[in-house]
Amino acid sequence: MMDTPHSLAGILAALWRFTVSNRKVSIGIAVVALFVLVAIFGPLLVRQDPTAFTDDLLQPPSTAHWLGTTQNGQDVFAQLIDGTRVSVALGFIVGILTTAVSVIVGVVSGYFGGAIDEVFSLITNVFLVLPTLPLAILLAAFLPYKGPLTLGIVIGVTGWSWGARVMRSQTLSMRGRDFVEAAQARGETPFRIIFFEILPNEIALVAAELLGTVIYCILAEAGLEFIGLGDLSSVSWGTMFFFAQNTDALLLGAWWWFLPPGICIAVLGAALALVNFGIDEIANPRLRAERGRKPSLLKQALGVPVAQRTFEDQFQEEVV
Repeated sequence: MMDTPHSLAGILAALWRFTVSNRKVSIGIAVVALFVLVAIFGPLLVRQDPTAFTDDLLQPPSTAHWLGTTQNGQDVFAQLIDGTRVSVALGFIVGILTTAVSVIVGVVSGYFGGAIDEVFSLITNVFLVLPTLPLAILLAAFLPYKGPLTLGIVIGVTGWSWGARVMRSQTLSMRGRDFVEAAQARGETPFRIIFFEILPNEIALVAAELLGTVIYCILAEAGLEFIGLGDLSSVSWGTMFFFAQNTDALLLGAWWWFLPPGICIAVLGAALALVNFGIDEIANPRLRAERGRKPSLLKQALGVPVAQRTFEDQFQEEVV
C-alpha cells in the first residue's frame, strides 16, 4: 500500500475516468442520477397535490393528466413524482447504512478472528437462518409507528447478515497476504490495515453489495407497502401498488395506475445492475483482459498498487 496520501482532486479525477471508461457504468449512473434528480426536484416542479380528489375519476392519460387518474380522481403523474422521493431516498439511505454494517461486521470479524469472530459470526448466523420475509412482515405489523422510518429499520435489521458473511470470507482470505503482513511489520494500526490495506481490495465486492442492497430495499419497501404494512397516508411506489390492487385497477383496465411505478422500479433496478456489471468488468482481471483494459482506475484512485494481486486475481489464475 502506498504511504503517500492521495489528494481529493486526484481521487475524484480517477473516479471520473473510471466512470466514463465503461459504457455500462456511464449509462447506469446517468439513469440513477435522473431518478435522484426527480426525487429531489420533482415534487417542487409538480404543483398538483398527489392526494387531492377531483371529479376526473379513473381517466386515461391525457394532456390534462399525463398518466391518467385514480378511482378517486388523483393525478397518477403527481403521485409517481412525489412517490419517487420516498422510495429512492429510503432505498439509498437504508442501502448505504445496511452495507456499512455488513462491511464493518464482516471485515472486523475476518481480520481479528478469535473471540471477536466467534461473537460476530454467532450474531450473523442467527440472522442468516431467520426467515427474512416473515420476520420483516412481523416487525412491520407490530411496530407502533407506520412510516418510512419503520420500514427502514425492518429492512436494515433483516438485510445485513448475508453481506457480512461474504465480507468475512473475503477478509479471511486476505489477512495472511504479504502486503497485510508487511503492514503489520511496519507497526500500522489495525484500523489502518483494515480500511486502507484490505478494504480497497474489496471495493468491487462492496460496490456490488451496495447496489444489490439498494434495489433490495426499494423492492422490500414496495412489497411491504403493497400488503398494507406501510404508512398509507404517504405517497410512494408501494402505496400506489396497494391502492391500485385494492380498487381492482387491473380488472378495470386502468394500466396507467400500476404500470408506471412498476416500470420505474424495473428501470432503476436495471440501471443499478448495469453499474454493477461495469464495475465487475473493470475489477475482474479476466473480463478486463478480454476488453483490453488497463488495470482498475478505481483501485489506483484508492491507492492500491497495480502489481498487487488481490483475491480475485489469484482466484482467476487458479481457476484457469
